[in-house]
Amino acid sequence: MRINDKLWAMMLIGLFSLTVLVSPAFAEASAEAAIGGHAWWFWPITLFIVTFIMGILAVLGGVGGGVLYVPIISGFFPFHLDFVRGTGLLVALSGALAAGPGLLKMNLASLRLAIPVALIASTCAIIGAMIGLALPTNIVQIALGATILGICILMLTAKKSTVPDVPKADRLSSALRICGVYQEASTGEIIDWKIHRTPLGLALFVLIGIMAGMFGLGAGWANVPVLNLLMGAPLKISVATSKFLLSITDTSAAWIYMNKGCVIPMMVVPSLVGIMFGSFVGVRLLKIAKPTFIRWMVIAILAFAGIKALSKGLGF
Repeated sequence: MRINDKLWAMMLIGLFSLTVLVSPAFAEASAEAAIGGHAWWFWPITLFIVTFIMGILAVLGGVGGGVLYVPIISGFFPFHLDFVRGTGLLVALSGALAAGPGLLKMNLASLRLAIPVALIASTCAIIGAMIGLALPTNIVQIALGATILGICILMLTAKKSTVPDVPKADRLSSALRICGVYQEASTGEIIDWKIHRTPLGLALFVLIGIMAGMFGLGAGWANVPVLNLLMGAPLKISVATSKFLLSITDTSAAWIYMNKGCVIPMMVVPSLVGIMFGSFVGVRLLKIAKPTFIRWMVIAILAFAGIKALSKGLGF
C-alpha cells in the first residue's frame, strides 16, 4: 500500500472513530443547526465550502488552518464558540499528524527540541482549555479578537532568519543535548545547529500552550518566531518542529473539549474534509500564486475576523 493510501485510510478510520465516540451529540447539534429556517444539512455543506477555500488560503499564505478556522467560523457561522474551538483544534491536529512522520523522516523536525517544549506546551494547553471552557463566552470572544489582531501585527512585523547566528549554546540546551545536523537540500550544505536563550523560550511556551488550548488555535504562528528568532534554531528546523509540536499540544487540549461534548461530527467531518481537499489544491496553486498578494490577503481576512470577534464579544 502506498503512503498516500495509508494516510487516507488512517484519516477515514479516525473520522469514523470520532463519529462513533461523539455521535450522541449529533441529534442536538442538528436541531441547533436548523435554527434560522435552514435544514440541518445546510450548514455542514456551507462549512465544507468555506473550509475548502480556507485550506487553499492557508497553504498559499503559509499559516495553519486552525488560525483561520476559529475566528472566521465563530464570527460568521451560528455555532457556539466551544464547538468551534474544539473543531479548530482537530483541524490543526489533522494537518500536524499528516505532516509529522515525514518531517521526522527527513530529519527536519527535532525530537530533542520538541520533547521539552511539548511537555510544557501540552500541559499548559490542557490548563488553557479548562480556562476557556470556564470563562463566559463573550470574554473569550473579546480575548480571541485581541489575539487574532495581535497575530496580524506579528505577521506584519516578524522577520525570519534562515540560519540564525548562535555563538554558543546555553547551559540548559547543552544539558538537554538540544542540537543537530541537517543538510540544506537547496545548496547541499551541512548545517550544524544549536540553540540559546532556552529558559526564556521555554517560559514563552507556557503562554503559547495556554493560548492554544483556550482559543483552539494551532500555535504555529507563535512557535516558529520563538524557536527561530529567540532560541536560534534554523528556519526549516523551526517550521518542521513546530508542525510536529502541534500533534502533541493540540491532542492534549482536544481531549478536554471532547470530554465536555464540544466536538460534534456535523462540524468536524466537513471541516476536516474541506481543509484536506483545499490543502491539496493549495499545494498545486503554490507554484503560480504570488506569495506577497496571498500573504496580504490572509492578513486582511484575519484582521476582519478579529474585529468581528471583538465586536461580537462586546455585543455590537
